[in-house]
Amino acid sequence: MDKRKRQEILTLSWGIHDEVEQAIVHHTAVEGDDDWSEKQRLLIADMSLHLLQTALKPEPMCNEKLKNNLNAILTLSNDFVSEVDLKQVADALYRLEKA
Repeated sequence: MDKRKRQEILTLSWGIHDEVEQAIVHHTAVEGDDDWSEKQRLLIADMSLHLLQTALKPEPMCNEKLKNNLNAILTLSNDFVSEVDLKQVADALYRLEKA
């Protein structure tokens, strides 16, 4: 991907990111509410945009940012995927560092 296209996508992602964050701020649900899963979906979208930005930045990939992005996405997605303990997978991203 050339620099111009990469920057175009990053610029678009920041606009989308702002819209998603505003939706999160204005969403009134709290954990346990019926609407909590909708807010959680917005949070997953927010973190997915952070992952996109981390992956497309022109500088070398920052492993710590990548791990943080993945951890957040896996943790937030855990309630939606019952076949796998995504929280445990997310925790494993940091366990290897401490070993």
